[in-house]
Amino acid sequence: MDVLSDVLAALRTGRPHAARTQAEAPWGIRFPPSDSAGCHVLLEGSCWLIPARGEPIQLAVGDVVFVPHGTGYALADRPGSPLVDFQVDADDAAVVEEMTLDGTGTTTRLLCAAYYFDRASSHPLLDELPEVVHLPLRLGQHASLRAAVDLLGAELSEPRAGTSAILSGLVDMLLLFVLRGWFDEQVARSARPDVAGSASPAGWASVLGDPALTAALHGIHARPEHPWTVSELAALSGLSRATFAKRFAGAVGRSPLAYLTWWRMTLAARRLRDSDDPLRTIATRTGYATEFALAKAFKREYGVAPGQYRRQSSELLPA
Repeated sequence: MDVLSDVLAALRTGRPHAARTQAEAPWGIRFPPSDSAGCHVLLEGSCWLIPARGEPIQLAVGDVVFVPHGTGYALADRPGSPLVDFQVDADDAAVVEEMTLDGTGTTTRLLCAAYYFDRASSHPLLDELPEVVHLPLRLGQHASLRAAVDLLGAELSEPRAGTSAILSGLVDMLLLFVLRGWFDEQVARSARPDVAGSASPAGWASVLGDPALTAALHGIHARPEHPWTVSELAALSGLSRATFAKRFAGAVGRSPLAYLTWWRMTLAARRLRDSDDPLRTIATRTGYATEFALAKAFKREYGVAPGQYRRQSSELLPA
């Protein structure tokens, strides 16, 4: 199992959307707070990203920005330009292909994507991301991300047979490459002697770069129903029990068994959201002997019984 892919698969809801945006100055788009996360690639011209908190960020051609937390933000040709509200309809089955903002000034073209997450069970891997992930264009870096951008842009500009299915995969790929690029940059930055205060990468950048911890996480993610013990997970990691438990808790932020329980609840929530599986089946697949045991653990984590969570999800979350 790939931990990054697995986390995104567990937390994503609905269908991602993509669009090519052409805007002529003066222009500005406000993205209100929501469950969505936005990703934008500047293809031509220049613009500014204006976050809900912090200073505006000027973008150059080739820059990629990802706004993960649904806090709301704006894009504009310059700070101070009038803003119009925009919100993708998560229930719309069609991928948004083109958006145009007419004006009289210089033209800006962007490639945009929107993703939806279950905010009730957000993973620390996503929680620790900054309000804006900014990946400036640098020669020779993030080649896979650039390739995904080129493919996505080509499909959006010239739709053909199969484009709808291709777009879904490419938009997912774009998100994975953005996150991979961000975590890689954190590891690289920590290794550069010219950066003041360089040290070992912290948080999930260190987790994903630690073969011992990822071996244990792979075990948990691949077999959540297994009655794991700390000793078994330590054996997977190749560390002593005490060393493993300390390293895992320090990097992940939870003890190994606390993370196991939390991950089981995340998977149970996904099945309640996305399937009609009976509670007995979900209990078996997440390591609980009875429906009652699962229901008790689930209510402790989410504050509601599984049946109520399923009903609420069907009403509130994207299709």
